[in-house]
Amino acid sequence: METAVRVEELTSGASSRIIPVFKNLRQSILSYNAFRKSLLLIYSFFVWIVLLLPRRRRRSSSAASSPTQSRTEAAASLKRRKFGLRRDEEDTLRRRALAEGIDMMEEDSDDWNSRFQWNTFLFFGARRNALFCRSWFPVSNELKGILIIIHGLNEHSGRYTHFAKQLISCNFGVYAMDWIGHGGSDGLHGYVPSLDHVVADTGAFLEKIKLENPGVPCFLFGHSTGGAVVLKAASYPLIEEMLEGIILTSPALRVKPAHPIVGAVAPIFSLVAPRLQFKGANKKGIPVSRDPAALLAKYSDPLVYTGPIRVRTGHEILRISSYLTRNFKSITAPFLVLHGSADRVTDPLASQDLYNEAASEFKDIKLYEGFLHDLLFEPEREDIARDIINWMENRLSLA
Repeated sequence: METAVRVEELTSGASSRIIPVFKNLRQSILSYNAFRKSLLLIYSFFVWIVLLLPRRRRRSSSAASSPTQSRTEAAASLKRRKFGLRRDEEDTLRRRALAEGIDMMEEDSDDWNSRFQWNTFLFFGARRNALFCRSWFPVSNELKGILIIIHGLNEHSGRYTHFAKQLISCNFGVYAMDWIGHGGSDGLHGYVPSLDHVVADTGAFLEKIKLENPGVPCFLFGHSTGGAVVLKAASYPLIEEMLEGIILTSPALRVKPAHPIVGAVAPIFSLVAPRLQFKGANKKGIPVSRDPAALLAKYSDPLVYTGPIRVRTGHEILRISSYLTRNFKSITAPFLVLHGSADRVTDPLASQDLYNEAASEFKDIKLYEGFLHDLLFEPEREDIARDIINWMENRLSLA
């Protein structure tokens, strides 16, 4: 690419990016090193307060309070926790019902419906969370391979029905899994306690699929932050051995905070208030597709989280992105990375660097001039899906 693309680095959860906390802070009185040392001191003091003061408070209250009052306070605290858990469970069940109601056929034709079969089910991940999953398979036994879809931040697997239809028409089976806190899966909507958990769930899901489909070649597909998850999963030898290759669309690589201070304080807030939402988010988001109908469908979808990003979720994106950027040269899995040159959510130049630096013997890159972030929801979605299918077929012919 000849010209650099301007990347909006930190934004709202609605657009799958991170919100700037200190957007207008451009200069600091202290040097960055001095500030960092001061911050570490403040951080240590803050952690001391968090860890020690509750213990001291309990001692003083136990001395001053009667046993009856202590039992009352404990009961009230337990009641609040139960209420919070019940509220999260009710929200999960509501989202799961919506996920079940998504049309997985997109066709009313009896001829089309007779050509494939679909299913929804719950998979219990590495931490025993119930994760909502989907599958589409051609009725024909001539299965070329299986593609496992890992969606992007704040969306869900049901958005990929049209892509699945194209895959099964070419005799590929398809599985898709909703992350924790997304779609019909367990967890607070839009909250990801750890992307490493999502990586572990992806590996466990792949292992389950391989056991149920022995001898069938498998590919992993990840979009945006899902692309970062897939790339990290494939960096583990045991997972790479189970794969013929990975496909990444608009992967979240080299994500940076708008100011170094944001990166410095993110771990603190992530520890102290992980579920906190940044209320200053731009809930309307930014364009992620040049197709107005696709934009309307995304941001009116009740299963797409459009609220302010949660602190821990934002920190996890920074963390996994930083890890992957430092380890581009250690990537050996076969991959195809696709990116739009006009993407304002993730950096197309980072995808180019991944391609240039990765040690993979079988790797390809496609940059689409003027395309935005959600490639499979662009007006040219059919062509992009065809590029992905062609790459998988080419990979299988060489395997």
